[in-house]
Amino acid sequence: MKIRIERDALLKPLQQVIGAVERRHTMPVLGNILFQADAAGVIELTATDLEIELHARLNHPVDEPGEATIPARKLMDICKALPEGAEIILQADGDRVLVKSGRSRFSLATLPVRDFPVLDEISASKQFDIEQPRLHGLIDRTGFAMANQDVRYYLNGLMLEVAPDHLRAVATDGHRLAMCTAEMDIDTESEQQVIVPRKGVMELNRLLDGEGEASVQISANHIRVGLDGLRFTSKLIDGRFPDYQRVLPQGGDKEVRVDRAELRQALTRASILSNEKYRGIRMAFEPGLLRIQAHNPEQEEAEEEVAIDYQGEPMEIGFNVNYVLDVLNALGDERVLMTLKDANSSALVRGEQTEEALYVIMPMRL
Repeated sequence: MKIRIERDALLKPLQQVIGAVERRHTMPVLGNILFQADAAGVIELTATDLEIELHARLNHPVDEPGEATIPARKLMDICKALPEGAEIILQADGDRVLVKSGRSRFSLATLPVRDFPVLDEISASKQFDIEQPRLHGLIDRTGFAMANQDVRYYLNGLMLEVAPDHLRAVATDGHRLAMCTAEMDIDTESEQQVIVPRKGVMELNRLLDGEGEASVQISANHIRVGLDGLRFTSKLIDGRFPDYQRVLPQGGDKEVRVDRAELRQALTRASILSNEKYRGIRMAFEPGLLRIQAHNPEQEEAEEEVAIDYQGEPMEIGFNVNYVLDVLNALGDERVLMTLKDANSSALVRGEQTEEALYVIMPMRL
């Protein structure tokens, strides 16, 4: 294999696939990227950690077709350190690959191509196209509520629900729930729920930075998303996601409307003196006014007042301030609608004007 390529043309696909390369891996070959170059002028780069696979493809003249596995981080660091516009020559020679550019020369150790694990083609049971910004928005507005290393492994990911009339994303860590729905026509007769693992969700969201369409395929065990010149594949979590419809609070009779930016700023200030471990804050609602109080083991206290639109009975409720701030950061509306029942029931939060995103936050005892 021999390729002559401009530094920036190689750096872009490298940066796209590098996210699948684990720093601590059990198989040495997983620290490498599989390069494949054919005589037709197509160069393909593949990286995997056995859970997700990233595959980039670019059309570029090839001096000599062939394939090799090249150490990912080292090649990336070399490319970044070379000047813009530099020409790079990659030449595989036995168990080495030579990287040459100007007066620079690097010899990297390769590993056998036959040892590199590549996912087979998947047989999709669901297939649809969606605009990249729309899919990015679904993940952005729900992904923060995913659990992290929870023993309930099915919570360590994002549930995607594919139905004839919508695509819905739901995430929960047991203390809060985030749900966002994109209404769209999908060519399917049945509803299907799949759980995409946390790493796959974060990596896919990083790649969704364009304006084009994403082509989504879902099989029994994998999800595959095709972008321009890039293919993302992730294994699915084998488990049953909780019935999120049962978690949505019913019977809330107290409605609070408040300016999102004002509430966020007040909570951010009050949180400075909240307990560093439990992050609890008390919210006291009365007609026209919200009092936010925080204190910590050092007997320090913070109090904020925010004007609200509320006409119900006075009530107090405690929350983890980080959970409330996460929701306020995810919402796009200028004003927020909170629906409450009592101090022991979960709060339902959404934008005042839009209903596609709903959030549930469990109360804390303070």
